[in-house]
Amino acid sequence: MHLYIAYKNYSSWSLRPWIALKVAGIPFDETILPFYHSDALDKLGERYQIPAKVPVIEDQGLIIWDSLAMLEYVHEQYPEKKLWPEDLALRTLARSAAAEMHSSFNALRSQHPMNCRRHIKMQPSPEVQVELLRLAEIWAHFEKANKPAGDFLCGHFTIVDAMYAPVMWRAVGYGLEVSPSFKKWTESMLVLPAMQEWLAAAKAEEAKWTIAQYDEVGV
Repeated sequence: MHLYIAYKNYSSWSLRPWIALKVAGIPFDETILPFYHSDALDKLGERYQIPAKVPVIEDQGLIIWDSLAMLEYVHEQYPEKKLWPEDLALRTLARSAAAEMHSSFNALRSQHPMNCRRHIKMQPSPEVQVELLRLAEIWAHFEKANKPAGDFLCGHFTIVDAMYAPVMWRAVGYGLEVSPSFKKWTESMLVLPAMQEWLAAAKAEEAKWTIAQYDEVGV
């Protein structure tokens, strides 16, 4: 399996399949395509006739170019990893929340881009405040759910945690408050060895790649 991603510091969509594969212990190779600094991503899109966007998975002659589709693919290929919970009610909740993340939270995405190296305090706009309240509601659903013990939304780490991983960095990086249960989840996500590996790589990238429009948010 080969995973094509972009900057670990900035690319929120890249983080999602990467962290899922790492936590699940699924082997893969990775290639970083720094699209602000080279045309490698454009060439990948041309080669496979897909959008010039990351992430992309190449596996067994198949190309998957949507993050949620690739996470579903990985779940199907490695069912023993239990990347979705076994319980139907909990799995339905997790899938609904993952899909909502996939298609929503536009204000949070645009006004607070992921930047793992940066920590500043920003007052959220009214539009972002609405979305932070929605995050709190989602976390409340999982708090009330009948689920196994554990530090993550479904007890053990699943796809829904991977889908919201960049939101964790947005909350941490810009000092955004959501809810006590969200904060507890954030703390668990941050100490994952895989997340610490991602952060170390994001910090190391600064010597090669910086993007001013993201680094200057909130200045």
